[in-house]
Amino acid sequence: MRLPRALRRAAALPSAAAALTALALTLSACGGSSHPAAAPSQPGAAASVPVTPPTPAPSASSTAVSLPTGPRTALKLAENTSVGPIYETTLHGAKSGVSGKVWVWLPPQYNDPRYAHYGFPVVTMYSGGASSGYNTWTDQQQLPIQAEDVALAKQGKASPFIMIMPIQNFHDDDNRLLDCSDIPGHPKMATWMGEDVPDFARANFRTLTNRDGWGVMGASTGGLCSAKLALQFPQTFSTAVPIDGYFIPDSLYWKGHQAAWKANNPQLMVAGSTADVSMLVTAGGAEPYEQGVVQAFVKAARTAPSVHLTYYVLPHADHLTSDFKRLIPMTLEYLTQHLAHPTPA
Repeated sequence: MRLPRALRRAAALPSAAAALTALALTLSACGGSSHPAAAPSQPGAAASVPVTPPTPAPSASSTAVSLPTGPRTALKLAENTSVGPIYETTLHGAKSGVSGKVWVWLPPQYNDPRYAHYGFPVVTMYSGGASSGYNTWTDQQQLPIQAEDVALAKQGKASPFIMIMPIQNFHDDDNRLLDCSDIPGHPKMATWMGEDVPDFARANFRTLTNRDGWGVMGASTGGLCSAKLALQFPQTFSTAVPIDGYFIPDSLYWKGHQAAWKANNPQLMVAGSTADVSMLVTAGGAEPYEQGVVQAFVKAARTAPSVHLTYYVLPHADHLTSDFKRLIPMTLEYLTQHLAHPTPA
């Protein structure tokens, strides 16, 4: 089995990164063996649902609808799915100066005349790997999250979400990844993801003004992004779902920029954070190393009372897209419990 990127690169990172990687490995050795059932962070929780109690959605009076501010972006059809089209565009970020591809899916309710004056919650989703010219959350075979959202919404178990699916990098080369950050001397990806992408959604769609209408999620590398963006931009995102993520940025572009690396390191950012965010963090039950990495983040988060964290281990799961797929219903239900629902103007 190929070692995870964070471990392969430990020698190339600043000394603090190597220490954090060692901590994750120590935790893995102590208690990260695979589990036949889920291992929630709080006792007495059912294995099939998030272990934190549902958070009531804010009322219409506390979450105003934001009508499209413009200018409108030209969207072209990327794919017709069984639950509606996925569009794509190239977003030229006014604040970051970064240009990158973004895909968009609107729930059926968005264009239903009965919801013509409703604003919808937005979830920005980042995929695993380099995600340089693709986003796996658009793939209906691998991660059919749009179809699952429609099915669960019909059952009253999930909100209809606007789904925004950006790229993360411009190269597939592991040595040239941007770690969802503004690395000195490189494209300002954190600004693009945390400011330009939400601005794009507000400019084009009926959204919710309050931060309780905005979430971010991702798997693997996208897990790093979702945790980091929620901690870095809590004024925008109230909820994050890092699926089987890692929390130590490991791009070789950080060499010579240790202070910036520390400021963009979710493992360090979460310790003592004052960001008021809810997070569902997961690990695979068949991945002891991964469990150790996630447990290290969970341990750091315990020093931040404002970060409301749920830890879940998916039984018998590997670090595979097919196992990320198994978590889709849980993630949608968690986001529904913690984000505002569609709200009339």
